[in-house]
Formats: sequence, structure tokens, C-alpha cells
Amino acid sequence: MFFKQFYLACLAHASYLIGSDGEAAVVDPRRDVDEYISEATAHDLKIKYVIETHLHADFVSGHQEIAARTGAQIIFGAQAGVEFEHRAVKDAEEIKMGSAVLRFIETPGHTPEGICVLVTAPGEPQKLLTGDTLFIGDVGRPDLAGGKGYTPQMMAEMMYDSLHGKLLKLPDEVEVYPAHGAGSMCGRNMSKETSSTIGEQRKFNYALKPMSKEEFVTMMTADLPEAPSYFPKDAEINRAGARGLSELQPPQALTPQQVLALRDQDHVLLDVRSAADFGAVHVPGSMNIGLGGQFAMWAGSLIPLHSSIVVIADTGAQVDETVVRLARVGIENVTGYLEAGVQSWRDAGLPVNTLPQVSVAELNERIANYEMQIVDVRRPAEYVNGHVPRALNAPLASLDKSLGPLNLEKDKLTAVICAGGYRSSAAASLLQQEGFSNLINVSGGTGAWINAGYPIDKL
Repeated sequence: MFFKQFYLACLAHASYLIGSDGEAAVVDPRRDVDEYISEATAHDLKIKYVIETHLHADFVSGHQEIAARTGAQIIFGAQAGVEFEHRAVKDAEEIKMGSAVLRFIETPGHTPEGICVLVTAPGEPQKLLTGDTLFIGDVGRPDLAGGKGYTPQMMAEMMYDSLHGKLLKLPDEVEVYPAHGAGSMCGRNMSKETSSTIGEQRKFNYALKPMSKEEFVTMMTADLPEAPSYFPKDAEINRAGARGLSELQPPQALTPQQVLALRDQDHVLLDVRSAADFGAVHVPGSMNIGLGGQFAMWAGSLIPLHSSIVVIADTGAQVDETVVRLARVGIENVTGYLEAGVQSWRDAGLPVNTLPQVSVAELNERIANYEMQIVDVRRPAEYVNGHVPRALNAPLASLDKSLGPLNLEKDKLTAVICAGGYRSSAAASLLQQEGFSNLINVSGGTGAWINAGYPIDKL
């Protein structure tokens, strides 16, 4: 049997290609699907099935494009209610691909329609593709089924039954392959590992420890982080079926004067360069979300889905990559890009902004010698576990809501910090748009601060 995991760090997303005797299935595909088709062709496999473990909320799936290009049948759990031709499977249904058997297990909890796929082949360990039901070190959050008549408490009860009534009854040696890893917002405590076994998870996963259903529900519904605003929109795109990437209009090369006009018409100027490059010089009013981090997730969280976007990058390859990564989360309206990048803007004699980058050593010195504001844009759970003294918490995903209660002074020296400098650069670019005029971005972030031995506060 052929089995391969495709891990996309930008979305902390895992998808799979399973093959046997010339036939194959793709499980939980991302939107750009060429890699699955090329891999199948290289191993003389014909893709016959596209299996979705649930309606994904954090990315747009490529199931429609794979089906159109290969003739594959799309498979969802029976409760999905998707709007296109598909096979709806129920508990214990199976499909056979040569000597391999794929058995479906209905596992509601993260979503009502969730399924897992148990893969069996002669002479091979069983593999369980768990979607967003069971992660490595965590389980799926129960609050993403909003608008369907389900409360988080109801979903958590279903999750408990799916885990204890079904998955934990499987043998310890069954291998576990989830749809996400560390960094995904579909859970709270995921490991950086991308596979495990039922036995290992039984021992080490906090959510699988022996407890009553009531205790589990209380634990799983307490202190849930705010879900990114694009999640329900992406789930509905997946329910209707996304169009193929080839149908998107390619972005146009734009002069600085054209970009300036579009900025004044409320287009989003998206600078995808690194925090250091953005800090050195950037177009006023632009937002920095670097391609080097979890770009797609933060773009989906910070940019309204139907915004018109102008990309600012160093190369044409970066522009092309940006278009694909935005499409992965359902953002399709990239109007154009600044031809020749920021240098063309400077050559046109147009004004530029900077964002000074400081080390943690410089921050420590400035704290002692200057009156300043420190804004920590990490998630609340990160913040309470240790932060720079006097830092105020304003999570990036809800920065606009946090600013008012903090009563920050826009002309006062303000250091913006996160875990490593990526989110803080994005946050600082947004603060510049709000009129903050004396900002610095902390390179290396709280991680570098702690590693340098400087003091931290905990809540």
C-alpha cells in the first residue's frame, strides 16, 4: 500500500494520498491540488475518491477540482449536507481499493458531520485518519458548528462519545494521522508531531485522560480562544464547492500611481515581505503579513474575505505564491501587485514609512530609561504563561477590539511584541494605520526575552 502525508506548515494542515493496486484516495486536500495528482501519476495510481473528514472551516478544499480533473467520487459524512454530487457515508461503510480497505467511522464532536477513516491493508499496521476529531496531544474544539442548532456543550458531549465509544476502543498500535498540527486554531494544545498511535495518545493526550462526560464537557468548553472570523465563511465555501484555481483572474502589474489611487479607494495593500524588510521601508498604509510565517491563517483572520487586494513583494514568484496562499483561505480578489516592489515606489518620489526593529536587549534598556507602552499581541493563553513586565495583552486576531479598553496613547513610544516578531510586525502595521506614530517591533519576541534571562510576569 502507498501512503503519504502532505504537511502544509502555512496552515498547519495535513492531507493524505492512499493507494493500492492502481487506485487511490485523497483525504482532506488543500485547494491547490497539483501535488496530489502528480504524486498519484508518479506511482501509477488513479485517484478514484476524494474523502473529506468534515467541512473544513480553516481552509478551502480542492475536492471539486480533483473530481473535475480525475473523475474521482467525493465522499463526505452523511450529515454534511453539501450542495453538489457526492457519496454520503455512514458508520461502518467501507470502500475497497485493491487489497486496502477504508472503513468510515462517524465521529461528531468537532462538527456534526465528522468522520474518521480506518485504513487496513494486509501486512501493514492499521492507520486512522482522524481529521479534526483527534489531534496529537489534543482533540477538536467543539464550538465551530455555530448556526446549525448545536451549542458547544452539545458538541463536546458528542466528542466524548466519539472518543470513548469508538476511537479509544481501537487497538493501541493503530497509527493516528490528524488533519492539523501545532499552530492550527481548530484545537488548543496540539503537538508539533504529525502522527502518533492510539496507545501513545491514550497515555499522553490530556483530553483522553479518564474522566466523566460532565468533566470533559466543562474542560472542553472553558476558555475557548476566539475563532477567526473567516472560519464560518470557508465552511460554507466548502459546502457549496470552490471553483478551480485556474478560474481566478491573475493579478495585474500596477504602477506606484495606480497603487496610490487604489489605496485611496480602500484596497488592502498587503506587504508579504519579512518583518525586517518591512521595517526598513514600506508603503504607508500597507499591512505586513510575511510569507515566512503562518501567512494564510493570519491573512484570513485580518483581511475581510471579499476585500480587493494589492500585493507588495520583492519578486514575481512571491506574488504568485501569495495568490495561491490567499486562495487557500477563500480570499480571491487580488487586483494587482506593485511592479518592481517598494523600490519603484521610492523611485517615484512617493513618501515611505519605517518600523524600527529592536532586540530584546535594546527593549530591556529602553524599559529602564524611557517611559513607554508595551503591547503583547499573543493569544491570552500565551500571555498568562509569561510576558515582559508591564506588557498589555491585545491579541492580534482581535486587535481592533482591544485597543479601546487599553487606552493607549498614539504618540507615546510603543513596543509591540509577540512570540518571535512575526505577529508583532503585522500588529504594528495595523497600529500605524490607526495613527500610532512612535512604534518599535521587538525582533525575537518573548521567546528571545526569556532565553536572555530577563524577568517575566505571570498571571
